[in-house]
Amino acid sequence: MNVVLSIRPHHAKEILDGLKKYEFRKSIFKNRDIETVYIYTTRPIQRIEGLFTIGSIHEGRPKMLWGRFGEHSGLEERSFFEYFKGVNKGFAIGIEAPHRFSTPIDPKERILGFHPPQNFCYISDRLHESRNEGKPS
Repeated sequence: MNVVLSIRPHHAKEILDGLKKYEFRKSIFKNRDIETVYIYTTRPIQRIEGLFTIGSIHEGRPKMLWGRFGEHSGLEERSFFEYFKGVNKGFAIGIEAPHRFSTPIDPKERILGFHPPQNFCYISDRLHESRNEGKPS
């Protein structure tokens, strides 16, 4: 099982360029055995541009998450706390081995009934061949 995360274009680029080391979320997938995250880049791109492997997932109060991981978040402190406003806990997903596909994937062509997830969605299929080839299947 894999996960597709909806990520804004600026942040998707930072992940795939290896600059953003943590992705923050208010909620997390219940299945913690997920290893691969496909990056669905939101409007205007609307494609799965790549993937990353989950390093570790940290849970805690937003202040703690910012203190530990904010430096590698690709976010400004104000934006981070606006996102977590009114929330008592959040999650920092460690990003490892980001990989950009040479040809972005149109998920509507590859995932039956695909609708862009507000946060994330599970998928059972692999959408790529090999990280070494850099080409989706």
